[in-house]
Amino acid sequence: MSELVLISHGDFCHELKKSAEMIMGPQDNIYSVGLQPSEGPEDFEKKLLATLDGLTDYTVFADLMGGTPCNVASRLLMEGKAQFELYAGMNLPMLVSFINGELLGSTPAIVDESKAGIVRVNDVIAGISGK
Repeated sequence: MSELVLISHGDFCHELKKSAEMIMGPQDNIYSVGLQPSEGPEDFEKKLLATLDGLTDYTVFADLMGGTPCNVASRLLMEGKAQFELYAGMNLPMLVSFINGELLGSTPAIVDESKAGIVRVNDVIAGISGK
């Protein structure tokens, strides 16, 4: 089973994992590494590398393109220190899509499925009610 590593500013990654587990049940193959306010890029890299140590088949979801967590992960890729798929813009639909793909043994279209999850609900309601 593939593993997933969530990286973010603060505790967002930890809490997002908890939210996914509310919906999908316990996820022992998902890890989270948060950059705390008192830490710098070097601190975060050490924590990330410690989490990645021993993982062989994993994907990384980052909270924000251009943010420190994503930049650190990108640097690991560019320097050849690790090989993984890296996605930025992490959200709950991405996690659900990943988990469903693992359960079904398929490769989800993470980006497309996440974009499809962004909906202006007012438009949906207006379409249903005819207003």
